[in-house]
Parts: sequence; structure tokens; C-alpha cells
Amino acid sequence: MATVETRRLTKHFDGVRAVDGIEMTAREGEFLVLLGPSGCGKTTLMRMIAGLERPTAGDIVIDGRVVTDLPPRERNIAMVFQSYALYPHLTVEKNISFPLRAVGTDRAEIGRKVAWAARMFGIERFLDRKPRQLSGGERQRVALARAVVREPVVFLLDEPLSNLDAKLRNSARDELKNFQRTLGTTTIYVTHDQAEAMGLGDRIAVLNQGRICQVGTPQEIYSRPADIFVATFIGSPPMNLIEDDVGYLGFRPEAFLPHGVEGGDDNITFPFRVTRLEYLGADRLVYGVLAERTPESHVISKIPTNIRTEIAAGGQYDFVVRRQDIQRFDRKSGQRMNGAG
Repeated sequence: MATVETRRLTKHFDGVRAVDGIEMTAREGEFLVLLGPSGCGKTTLMRMIAGLERPTAGDIVIDGRVVTDLPPRERNIAMVFQSYALYPHLTVEKNISFPLRAVGTDRAEIGRKVAWAARMFGIERFLDRKPRQLSGGERQRVALARAVVREPVVFLLDEPLSNLDAKLRNSARDELKNFQRTLGTTTIYVTHDQAEAMGLGDRIAVLNQGRICQVGTPQEIYSRPADIFVATFIGSPPMNLIEDDVGYLGFRPEAFLPHGVEGGDDNITFPFRVTRLEYLGADRLVYGVLAERTPESHVISKIPTNIRTEIAAGGQYDFVVRRQDIQRFDRKSGQRMNGAG
């Protein structure tokens, strides 16, 4: 296990700051997820840590050693790409053993490590096959086995599940988390999928425009977003935002419920005109606008279907939010202000 630090790490491409002075630490044995939209700099950051891109400025420190100027092979890291990058002409066994053979590992040791990695990922029966004979999930396991067999101090995973279908992604996500816990290897994982990030990460670093907006546990990121970007990027549907005299009020759709459903007296009441409803099995999404507000504020309520309440499009109802569920954001900076509403 090892820590990974980036110190004021910066990368320019033709004058564009793809990564803009990022300072970040992945702790020993941690599963740290880099989350953000396309073009936010997360893959560029990952590639600099791997040694595949040279920083414009700043340093990378792995296990207490500055590795900024070292080639990838001297950083003791392993990377799994979105494409898996398997050699199509080699068998699964040869793909897994390739990094060991490249450094002249003893034949018996290679056999032992390949067998160990294949057992770990349940791919022993595929060792004589070529990658084209495998499913997407099986190829993903081969790529992970090839990374594991080197026993690196850090795993770097760049959207390795994105080529899988939705059902397989869910099961692969569980397996990947279990493998990481078993190995205890520090892991940095890139994704644009917030459900993936929330399900996998011990902590999440949310990136936007080359900078880190917030680092925290999934619960911290969701419940107390650092700014408006995080508030609206995390959550499906995203956090509702409405303007008031001070700045912005923010509250999650599941916290915005019909009067009488939410108990307690410390609530804020909003007259809510419903425009449409969506039924999603376990939940109903209720879309509408807050009446008597200028400019018109569009908001969403997320109501579990087991809560029985008569709501119809075109109607106006009193909805409430508990004060403790309200966040305040500064109008100019977009940063969350201390305290609740």
C-alpha cells in the first residue's frame, strides 16, 4: 500500500488548463474516485500520475517518493484502461503474464502468480483462449488480473466498466470493490458515472474545469455539497436551487414532500404548482414550479410510491422542506455558506 499525492499539479494543452493546480492525496489502501463531466481533467490527471503525460508544473509523490520525472515502469503502479488494452494475438495466460515476462521474472514464479490472479478473478478456464473469444466482462477480468499480477503499490483504473452493459456493470462493480478490499491496494478510479462513484468510492474527488471542487465521502458529497456545481452534478434528480434575498436555497428532491407527510414543526412551506408526474416504480417524480415566486422556480419532488397522497398535474399544493435539509449557497461564488437555511 502507498499514498499518492499531487502537489499543485498543472497541465496545459495549447494554452488550455486541462488540470489547474490540483492538490490531492489518496490515502493508503483507499479507493478514491475521480468524478466529473467529460473534459473536466480527470483522465489527464490520472495519466500524469501514471507517467503517461508530463506535467506542465507541480509534482507527483507516490509512497513518499517524488516520481514526477520517472517513467511509468519505475513508479510501481498498474493501470487498467477503458479499452482493457489486451494483446489480441496472445492467450489470456500470455496477456496476464506479459508484465512479468517483460522484467525477466522466473518461469516458476510466473506460473504461480498467473494461477493466483486467475483464481482471484475466476478466469482459470479461459487461460488458453484469445481475447476475442471472451465477453466484455471476461476481458475486463483479464485486464484486472494482468494489473494485479505485478503486485503494484497503486492501481489506476480509467473507466474500466464503461464498455459493459448495465446489468453486468452492477455485478462487476461489486466484484471490483471486493477485490480491492481483499488486496488492500491504494486505488484511484476515474468515472463520469455518479452512481458508480457513490457505490465504489471510500472518498470522491469531484472535478470541474481542471480543478477539484470537493473531496469527501459519498455521504458528505451528497448531503453537504461544497458548491452549486457539486449540488447539481451529484444526485438524480439533482438538488433543487431557488433564489432568495441572500443567495440560493438548495434542497434535495426527496426532502421536498407534501405537507403532512413530513413530520415536525421546523419546516419551510412552499406553494407548489404541479405540471407533470413520472412513475418510476419505487418513486414518483413530481415536476412543477413554486407559486408566488419571481423569477419562476422549477423544482422536483421525489416521493416514494408507498406514501399515499393524491397529487395531480395542474393542481397546487403545499409542500415542505425541513430546515435541516436546506443548504445555502452564495450567489456570486456559488460556494456553500455555513449553516442551514
